[in-house]
Amino acid sequence: MLKHQLIHPEINAVLGRAGHHARILIADGNYPASSTLGPNAQLISLNLSPGIVSCTQVLAAVLSAIPIEAANTMMYETTGPYALTADPPVWADYRRAFAAANNPVELRPIEKWEFYKAVNTIDHVLTIQTADQQRFANLLLTVGVRMD
Repeated sequence: MLKHQLIHPEINAVLGRAGHHARILIADGNYPASSTLGPNAQLISLNLSPGIVSCTQVLAAVLSAIPIEAANTMMYETTGPYALTADPPVWADYRRAFAAANNPVELRPIEKWEFYKAVNTIDHVLTIQTADQQRFANLLLTVGVRMD
């Protein structure tokens, strides 16, 4: 019986094979997950219904299971129809999730088109597609090292 909060069997299998520096994308419901997979990545769809499940819920479960050493967000647009004037509210949720997991990782935004390139790499092992409807909720995690 697993002791952490992550009980999805396929996600646990991928994370169990992942090593230091492997990358995991928690994608929002608008992210083009099927066309931006790295060559070694598996896509797992958890998008049941709009908003269910959310990126923050997935992040909390992942943080209960593995060490994370870096977290990159997709930088929001400041012009155009999807523009924001400040950090997306979901980023505050991510910061709270990291704090609750006693992980001092800071969010580091990557420009949108560079974010797609950062995902489409050989060290990208997993995309978890959610149904999160918040703008710019995509989160690219880098696996750390177990220290205990």
